Amino acid sequence: MSALAPLRHSGFRWLLAGRTVAAFGNAVAPIALAFAVLDLTGSAGDLGLVVGARMIAHVLVLLIAGALADRLPKTLLMAGSSAAAAVTQGAVAALVLTGTATVPLLIALAAVNGAVAALALPASSAILPQLVPAEHRQQANGLNRLVFNSAYIVGAPVGGILVAAVGPGWDIAVDAVTFLLAAAFFAALGRSARRADPAGPAAKRGLAVVAPVPDAVAGAVLRTEKRSMITDLREGWTEFRSRTWLWVVVAGFCLINAALSGGFNVLGPLVADATVGRQAWGFVLAAQTGGMVLGAVVAMRLRVRRLLFVGVLCTACEAFPVLTLGIAPHLGLLLGAAFLAGFMIEQFAVAWETTMQEHVPADRLARVYSYDMVGSFVAIPLGQVAAGPIAAAVGVTPTLVGAAVLIVFAVVAMASSRAVRTLRHGYPQADRSDPRPVEELAA
Repeated sequence: MSALAPLRHSGFRWLLAGRTVAAFGNAVAPIALAFAVLDLTGSAGDLGLVVGARMIAHVLVLLIAGALADRLPKTLLMAGSSAAAAVTQGAVAALVLTGTATVPLLIALAAVNGAVAALALPASSAILPQLVPAEHRQQANGLNRLVFNSAYIVGAPVGGILVAAVGPGWDIAVDAVTFLLAAAFFAALGRSARRADPAGPAAKRGLAVVAPVPDAVAGAVLRTEKRSMITDLREGWTEFRSRTWLWVVVAGFCLINAALSGGFNVLGPLVADATVGRQAWGFVLAAQTGGMVLGAVVAMRLRVRRLLFVGVLCTACEAFPVLTLGIAPHLGLLLGAAFLAGFMIEQFAVAWETTMQEHVPADRLARVYSYDMVGSFVAIPLGQVAAGPIAAAVGVTPTLVGAAVLIVFAVVAMASSRAVRTLRHGYPQADRSDPRPVEELAA
């Protein structure tokens, strides 16, 4: 099967374009924001508060966003969220460029940005199965990750160079422009779907349908009777908890993301500032993304029956860059560790997306994604906020080594679950943790 087969579908091309330009801007922005805060106060604790505020707001909005994405047109949420994110990033850029930025202002804007970004996340993840047929989804997930990470591999060094040359304010302004472009691409996805079939008869009957019916492409699941938001959230929770492999992996990534967010994202720039330099840190991030690009190429062609289990095992390599920062922060070692971690995490990322799309019904997928995201992300702000004080109390090196150990522990715990080890890849197939028959899952 051709790895480029998903590109035959116009809706997937619009989705890919929107996510790619947003990814480029978001590769630039974290580097810029990190050094903007460090220039302002020089405190890792303040940096943790700013990035932590964004993630807290992000997590708080995710469940509502998942329910909305199963009710409303997904492209409407995606385009509106990108436009609002452009406004918030533009405000941050203006504050930094004019020298009027303060930590409380940056915390407030980061929180607003995290909230509006959350509105689009379940929708953009759940819309892909409606844009391509089932047999192309692993390739589509791989292409999505490949192009997404290629944007990052360009954006990260550009961010480091711009920070070193003209300061962080211009980096954040670039991110604002990319959000505007992403909003335009997502709006074009919605318009192309409506032109394809303005009636959408199947969706009007309340059925979950696959593209090219536009209501499904836009993400609208129309129901004949009114349902409360609480009912929708409860239904999503039932779908989530009924699959042991799902909640086990989400719990594991709760620990992994806490360790990575505090160790790599907060303490990483601090260590880089004192060792390899700011521009070199941009190249370390680019090396990680380069590994992701190559990893996505391999992942879309990977043919194994226990796809999720293989992906979970590959996640252990995320410990290497954190450990290297702690015990040997030399540029060559950091580049190698970051590249390997990037390559391996893509094996998990594509396996996870493909597994979710195979085993979760399409009309509930956005809500299940939202529970997945909340569970995976909830500890990120804790890791971000706690990294600075812990490093101040016990030292930077012990904190980073401890974070690496926590990552390995989480991988061992996930791999120990029988549901994770035995789940088999294929569409459609029975999910042993789901009591419903295969016919209902396939439908």
